[in-house]
Amino acid sequence: MVQGTGSSVGKSTLVAGLARAFTRRGLRVLPFKPQNMSNNAAVTPDGGEIGRAQALQARACGVLPDVDMNPVLLKPQGETGAQLIVQGRRQETLAARAYQKHKDKLLPAVLESFYRLAERADLILVEGAGSASEVNLRARDIANMGFAQAVNAPVVLVGDIDRGGVIASLVGTQVVLAPEDAARIKGFIVNRMRGDITLFHDGMAFVAQRTGWAPLGLVPDIPAVRTLPAEDAADLMSTLVSEHSDRAEISQNGVSRLRIAVPLLPLIANFDDLDPLRAEPGVMLLPVKQGERLPECDLVLLPGSKATIADLTVLQAEGWDQDILAHVARGGHVMGVCGGYQMLGRTIADPAGTEGEPECVAALGLLDVETVLGEKKRLEETSGFIEGTETEVSGYEMHMGQTSGADRQRPLLRLNGQPEGAVAANGQIYGTYLHGVFANRTARLALLARAGGKNFAPGGWWYESSRGANGPDVPEKHGAAIDQALDALADHMETYVDLDAVLALAQPINAQETVRTP
Repeated sequence: MVQGTGSSVGKSTLVAGLARAFTRRGLRVLPFKPQNMSNNAAVTPDGGEIGRAQALQARACGVLPDVDMNPVLLKPQGETGAQLIVQGRRQETLAARAYQKHKDKLLPAVLESFYRLAERADLILVEGAGSASEVNLRARDIANMGFAQAVNAPVVLVGDIDRGGVIASLVGTQVVLAPEDAARIKGFIVNRMRGDITLFHDGMAFVAQRTGWAPLGLVPDIPAVRTLPAEDAADLMSTLVSEHSDRAEISQNGVSRLRIAVPLLPLIANFDDLDPLRAEPGVMLLPVKQGERLPECDLVLLPGSKATIADLTVLQAEGWDQDILAHVARGGHVMGVCGGYQMLGRTIADPAGTEGEPECVAALGLLDVETVLGEKKRLEETSGFIEGTETEVSGYEMHMGQTSGADRQRPLLRLNGQPEGAVAANGQIYGTYLHGVFANRTARLALLARAGGKNFAPGGWWYESSRGANGPDVPEKHGAAIDQALDALADHMETYVDLDAVLALAQPINAQETVRTP
């Protein structure tokens, strides 16, 4: 089990890299995370949902994602509550304090999923959540040491040197844990080292001497992982801001990039939809944080949201609705995906109180459609074409609303033979429920061309340069870029982590043992 000294220390990425590395050695490897909290979710082939990180780890293992890989998923809907997903199915919405009391009831489902996976794996890599040292939550814990105790899992602790204080965070974790929990930690990895790694060799030795844990790896920062989907919005924001600074030039060879402004709303969801756009050399992605104005751009993109009405309220309070109207008046384009699509309509109604109190609110009014939220969630992988073309698209739907109205007579896509999405009469505004709509590069270029990027159309500079012998290497399917990054990450693990020592820590799984209550 890989646990961390805190959130965002790189647990998910390290598990993905270990998974690919051990899979390449011929082992049947499967990922597992007892409890995840993320609005970046993936649809499984059987119509369930799990955290995007576990779907990525499954890809690293060369297997399809499975609801058992992440039996408890919490999808935050505000500051104090979250939607509870158990074994891929939505259960209820709980306040944070109520969830703490609810966790005892979830342990049987967690263990059931774990042992089902164990029946078809040589090795299970378990990822913890947040910090191993959250002793205030230990009594009912199912995510870190509570789970490790229940299945007798050895633990490798990960610290992030890039954020500073890594020695104190590693040694301090041992200090605050109960002795029996601290004894489960067998080794440690220091992640995201920058510069000369020999400068921290004495630090590794100090932690090993003070804790008795095996130093298993000092892992340098690797740029390739930025291609991989971010697990939470904080990671997304830091990545977007960093990339925007690195690619601040607005043109290449005198040809302008397409500027896409993305308002970063508090409950942004399924934001890996942005990853293919980040990888597109002719695109300049402009992240817009609260307190900032929408910049001059070609396209405003409204991504998915876990609580559409709440995020719409923030969008309006920030004055971004007026910025968008001015953008449209100048001839700019606006696209919405899932929750962003719903915001583009005239109204959003929530009669059952799916997202909070029952209400009906005025939306942006840019599309002649209206949305009614409901309690039934649509979870489905699907494929088709951009309407009126033979350009293929594929992805998944994950939403709890039904949208209707006159602009649906002009669909954006045709999925499984049925019209999907809507386009305004002026052609400047369009929306879709399809997550992953940008993943196929031909479709991505067609949608960028629609947004005013004529150089993305056949014969255009960005279109042709990316296909020439000297052009940037952009795979047709974004999944190929992810696999390249996973292979690079696995190579990195082989170089900087003692994989033989990690594997030697693994313990046999015996489902017949009496499970100890954490």
